[in-house]
Amino acid sequence: MQFEYKTIEKSVENTLLKEKGSKFIGFAFPVNNEKELKNALEKVRTEHPKATHHCYAFRMGLNGENYRANDDGEPSGSAGLPIYNQLLAHEITNVLVISVRYYGGTKLGVSGLVKAYKECAKITLEEANIVTRELETEIDIRFNFNQQNIIFTLLSKFDAKIISFDSQEKASILAKIKLKHKDEISESLSNLQHVEYTLS
Repeated sequence: MQFEYKTIEKSVENTLLKEKGSKFIGFAFPVNNEKELKNALEKVRTEHPKATHHCYAFRMGLNGENYRANDDGEPSGSAGLPIYNQLLAHEITNVLVISVRYYGGTKLGVSGLVKAYKECAKITLEEANIVTRELETEIDIRFNFNQQNIIFTLLSKFDAKIISFDSQEKASILAKIKLKHKDEISESLSNLQHVEYTLS
């Protein structure tokens, strides 16, 4: 089972490539869901309302199983696909790359477009810092208040991030844990009395 994936640390904006008068401006954003994806596309369209094309490609999901390549009016396969291929070449997922084109008066032809969009995506991703992220899941633990030290010790041993802690008599903790520790944490909790937990 896979517990980690490669993505970009933070967004890269406004890389520039000039080709026969056309300007290609590159953007790369880390995205984790449809909402972040839409927001990033909206942001770039708002910043460049007069651009001729806003072509993009993204991959999301552990193995990049959720993906799309969009030519935005350029000849089919000449823009989105070369951008998408750069995501594959860098072996990254949960990333959106947008190439904004301002037409410069000289037609580039399909092969020229493929080359320009590929190059634009490539220089944008080369500026990005590629990082390995570990998959996480949330765990909700309910226990008696006097057991809190045991629970906190267990969670810190596995590097969990506490999201919320409710210290009633029957206390509860919501925490993020690394997926690879899930079984060990579950086992440890199962051995404790008066403790219930649910994993999301």
